[in-house]
Amino acid sequence: MLDPAFYFRGLIVTGTVTLIAFPLAADIYTTARLGTLALSGAQSTGCRLAGVTDGDTVRLYCPNRGLISARLTGYDTPELFSAKCASELKDALRAKWALRWMLMTSQDVKFVREGTDDYGRALVFASADGVPVARAMITRGLARSYDGGARLGWC
Repeated sequence: MLDPAFYFRGLIVTGTVTLIAFPLAADIYTTARLGTLALSGAQSTGCRLAGVTDGDTVRLYCPNRGLISARLTGYDTPELFSAKCASELKDALRAKWALRWMLMTSQDVKFVREGTDDYGRALVFASADGVPVARAMITRGLARSYDGGARLGWC
């Protein structure tokens, strides 16, 4: 008879691998399915979605610029990497997966560059199947409207 600790260790390893492999596989799938995106703006032709960082930030790979971080405009989601409370972390994970799912299941994803923020990220307007991503995220209760400036807390 096997020790119960053996099963527990197996469960921990499986859970850990799933937490790493599943998001990575989802980003790879989205990148492969969407192909080249029309990121409007100078020196941005041929960009590809490389992954979802959080509910309002994505990574894009542009042939002439490399990997860039792009902040989606029009909305704000809870902070994933600097959450102030457990509910903010939970909501941030929900927002990240909702954005990932929206991009994975949409037939037509468009990004339009609008500038650069204070952190050096590209500011990008995004739409999925003709619907602004900001509107979809706000409507689902995963984000709130944001047009720059001071942000309110999520806790």
